[in-house]
Amino acid sequence: MSDPIHIVCPQCEAINRLAPARLSDNPVCGKCAQTLFNGKPLDVTSEQFNRHISRNDIPVLVDFWADWCGPCKMMAPHYAQAAQRLEPQLRLLKVDTERAQDVSARFAIRSIPTLALFKGGREIARQAGAMDAGRIAAWVQSQL
Repeated sequence: MSDPIHIVCPQCEAINRLAPARLSDNPVCGKCAQTLFNGKPLDVTSEQFNRHISRNDIPVLVDFWADWCGPCKMMAPHYAQAAQRLEPQLRLLKVDTERAQDVSARFAIRSIPTLALFKGGREIARQAGAMDAGRIAAWVQSQL
């Protein structure tokens, strides 16, 4: 049996220990009893971003975006479709670069939309520009 992994609850942000084989069993949070994966990206604050990046043992895909950005708005439904395809093997986050300027500055986000893939708390890949759901999923798989 493999070691349990840690998953951050998207609702209450509790850290859950879970056997990797149970990822596909629609697991629920031990604290709030809500589902750990809902097939949608999470719109997060700076603090929530830091918790998900540092405490999730699964890879985390982040969409850096802004409300005024046309390509970001165009990519949003595709990113949501990618979440349905990629969860529960990945956690998908959305970071509004206007609200979380500290995070965008820390990762030197210069153009949006930008996708960044994190594993073990470190950024392992980055891709700028709008993509459709199929290209997002293919890019993620190629990086992992």
